[in-house]
Amino acid sequence: MEKLVPNWYSAAQPLPETYIFPPDERPGKFSIAPSISNDIPVIDLGSQSHDRARVIQQILDASQEFGFFQVINHGIPEALMNDTMDVFKEFFELPLEEKRASIYSDDPNKVCKLVHSSVNYDWEEVHLWRDSLVHPCHPLEKSIIALWPQQPIKYQEYVGKCSTQVRKVALNILELISEGLGIGSEYFKDEVSQESSLVVNHYPPCPDPSLTLGLTKHCDPNLITILLQGDVNGLQVLKDGEWIGVEPLSHGLVVNIGYQLQIISNGKLKCAEHRAVTNSSNARTSGAFFIAPSQDFHIQPATALINASNPQVYKSFQYKEFLANYLMDQGNTEVVLEPFKLQT
Repeated sequence: MEKLVPNWYSAAQPLPETYIFPPDERPGKFSIAPSISNDIPVIDLGSQSHDRARVIQQILDASQEFGFFQVINHGIPEALMNDTMDVFKEFFELPLEEKRASIYSDDPNKVCKLVHSSVNYDWEEVHLWRDSLVHPCHPLEKSIIALWPQQPIKYQEYVGKCSTQVRKVALNILELISEGLGIGSEYFKDEVSQESSLVVNHYPPCPDPSLTLGLTKHCDPNLITILLQGDVNGLQVLKDGEWIGVEPLSHGLVVNIGYQLQIISNGKLKCAEHRAVTNSSNARTSGAFFIAPSQDFHIQPATALINASNPQVYKSFQYKEFLANYLMDQGNTEVVLEPFKLQT
């Protein structure tokens, strides 16, 4: 419990040395004045009813060029999104001893846990400036929801409703992607998208944002991620060697391609590196919903995408094998895919 940022940090204190990254990993000026870019595509999902082909092409283009895009008119009520973001924020404002002690844990195997920096805290070289709440959100069984935070009192209700709606949006996007790739609209149903989990990241105001990070550069290990970004800047995507900020959009959802979607598409779609920077004045809270295969599901490039002109790039493997390797390499984007590539 004492590791959680609000439990030991005060604004008068300098940034502890254990949070200062090596010079080549620091965000520098980009943490103080994030480079907000309008280049990240914004796609209107509401228009698929009358121009489905155009929406599909927009998603494919964004997934190939950026690995990131935002969607609007996605069908989730604005009030529900606001209520969900409110309970996320309220959770991190609760008194530590009274409300969070029961779920605080460094145990990576615990279903619902609250951690500071990461589950690797005890052996990582530099700590992240964040606290995070992690728990599954599909299937939405009563036994699972019972493990979620009891406070705020509306947490389980709003997050349960929102996670169901977010999953619908994710499956809709995956269906559009599968149609665009030509692998059949049913490809991403059942086991390949069976699991959903939620990570609520909270980044308190930081005394020197230029020296530390909320999240280091990484790609997501799962299939696809849907993010409720909130209204505070901090998410950045690496494109052509430059970090660009993802502008918060009211009622928008940020979508990013995970490693499994890159592999299934045989490299056609791009899994983009991204990170979270901090700031000195405003706390930032976001909710990331991760859609993933079942642990035993065999991942491989879709057969329809393999031919003489496009030879298979990745081998077949179980998703749990990939996760184990990802955790062992701590998400190192330089090496994490290497064991799963076919030798040429």
